[in-house]
Amino acid sequence: MLKTNTTHVPQVIPIKRIVEETPTVKTFYFPWEFTRGNLLSPGQFMMVWNFQDEKPMSISSIDPVNEEIGISVKMVGPFTQSLHKLQENDQLGLRGPYGNGFEIAGSRVLAVGGGIGMAPVAAFTEESSRRGVPVDVITAATTQREILFPERLEKAGANVFPTTDDGSHGFCGFATELAEKLLKENKYDLVVACGPEIMMKKLSLITEEHQIPSQFSMERYMKCALGICGQCCVDDVGWRICVEGPVFWGDQLKLISEFGEYHRDASGVKHHY
Repeated sequence: MLKTNTTHVPQVIPIKRIVEETPTVKTFYFPWEFTRGNLLSPGQFMMVWNFQDEKPMSISSIDPVNEEIGISVKMVGPFTQSLHKLQENDQLGLRGPYGNGFEIAGSRVLAVGGGIGMAPVAAFTEESSRRGVPVDVITAATTQREILFPERLEKAGANVFPTTDDGSHGFCGFATELAEKLLKENKYDLVVACGPEIMMKKLSLITEEHQIPSQFSMERYMKCALGICGQCCVDDVGWRICVEGPVFWGDQLKLISEFGEYHRDASGVKHHY
């Protein structure tokens, strides 16, 4: 868990480079000064401002050597479409980092990422590698073209297990099915995950059954990222995802009654999974 001296004013930063990861995902890299008050932890997020609107985005790359950070963006709506139109040297506003990230523990870790949930998982894997902790990574997608970061993960020294819904690459099936198989075959000290909440709910039950500590990165609608507006509070504990989260231990998730059941939209209306 890393606490930083965050300044809550967007820094307008030029885009250093752009990597097209898949047909729907691009990673935007920005220069970053890794000073004592400007450090980051895998699992934290930034508020990204396109000078019209602002959205939370997970940090997908933390590189102190090259002094840069990366944010991976999946094109799903008007805001992300506007980001995908940007070019190198265009500018964006970054505010953060915010929230609590993953804690690296144990001597072997299983990391599970579903879709764009691979963003914080990739950053976690690279940081674990730098600390000498081996990671097996399940990277899940609907089809082969949407598998994220296989080369990056392998370069970090991870064992990569791709899985696709349509069977076009790697394991054919859900990430939870492959995770259960690996947990039966290997000994892990920790499981970390980010992805669709239904996937994480199932995985939380699997890790509980295997009595393995686990951490999960939750997503909720956010406005301020400061813990003031209450938009991202969860039932029944009232924890703010932007402050107490977005990463929670499995034991904590048992206290969040809505986890894997429903979420609220911008108006506070419940939407069941």
